[in-house]
Amino acid sequence: MRVLRLAPMTIVVNLLLIAGLVCMAAPFVWMLSTSLKGTKDIFRYPPQWIPKEPTLDNYIELFKTINIARPFLNTVITAISITALSLLVCSMAGYAFAKFQFFGKDALFMGILGTLMIPGQITMIPVFLLLKKLGLLNTYAGLILPGIASAFGIFFMRQFMVTLPDELLEAARIDGAKEFFIYSRIVLPLCKPVLATLGIMNFTGSWNNFLWPLIISTDESMYTLPVAIANLAGQHATQYGLQMAGSVVVIMPIIIFFMFAQQWFMEGIALTGMKG
Repeated sequence: MRVLRLAPMTIVVNLLLIAGLVCMAAPFVWMLSTSLKGTKDIFRYPPQWIPKEPTLDNYIELFKTINIARPFLNTVITAISITALSLLVCSMAGYAFAKFQFFGKDALFMGILGTLMIPGQITMIPVFLLLKKLGLLNTYAGLILPGIASAFGIFFMRQFMVTLPDELLEAARIDGAKEFFIYSRIVLPLCKPVLATLGIMNFTGSWNNFLWPLIISTDESMYTLPVAIANLAGQHATQYGLQMAGSVVVIMPIIIFFMFAQQWFMEGIALTGMKG
């Protein structure tokens, strides 16, 4: 009988990966477990990871407490719009930085990368005041516009596009193809894995975004799911079971989405990795 022997370093790496997996998964398991518990079981000591008497009362109370349909619709519209517009803007900017030569290109690109070091909270007040003057508070435009372009997205697209052969684009130009045709019919099809990866990042980030929708939304009709769930916290007491049920409702669509899209995500990361 053949015995499989692993190197000590391989065993250590595997143990570290397992430990990391447990640390990452434990909060989600506890969230799901708490959402299925009654109030007494939530505060029971020692804590129970698997509820003895699971109940759906928290979910029933959740749908009675808030109208989940409106925040869900707002979240879907915002996440899809930001993702689609961001892919368009970032891919066009990435294509320009990767394949065009113009005055100040390198300085401009370095300036864009430099904004990655600026925390987003610093720019929230100026952006809020600008949108207020434009009359875009409590609107879909106010939720969507600040997120349609990102320095990381431009850098991510540029890193892959610089690897595309210039000869392919020159051949298309010799055949009389216009730049938009080259961008839309040649470049974008070759960037599908990278576009999918960036799309997954933007969609999950927009879906889970809490702070900006909280700031820009002045009425409950424009609340997204994270904001609506956060409002479940009472002034004098917190209903943990209800909040955990709401958190499960928010996060489950993202988990399901990522499970189906993870192949594209890993392929896009591998293609852009350290190139350029």
